[in-house]
Amino acid sequence: MKLLKLFLVLVLLTACTQDQQNKLSRKVVEFLDGDYLVTYANGSTVKTWTIKNGKVTTADKGYYYFWDEKKHYVQTPIENTFIEEM
Repeated sequence: MKLLKLFLVLVLLTACTQDQQNKLSRKVVEFLDGDYLVTYANGSTVKTWTIKNGKVTTADKGYYYFWDEKKHYVQTPIENTFIEEM
C-alpha cells in the first residue's frame, strides 16, 4: 500500500511543470521550522546564511525572507537562492 501511495505521488509530481514543482517546494519550506543553509549565488558573489530552528518564507514578489542566526532579517531573490536542510 505504501508503495502504491509513493507511486501516485511520483506520477503527480512528474505531471507538474518545473515551475509548479518549484512553487510547491517553496510552499512546503514555508511551513517547516528547522535548520537550513541558505546560499545566494550570482556570478562571483556567493553568500551563505545559517537558520537555526527557523523557517524561510516567500511571497509572490520573487524573494525569500528569513532571520539568520545573528537575528538579521535577510531577503534574497528566489532565482539565485538555494535552500538546504541541515
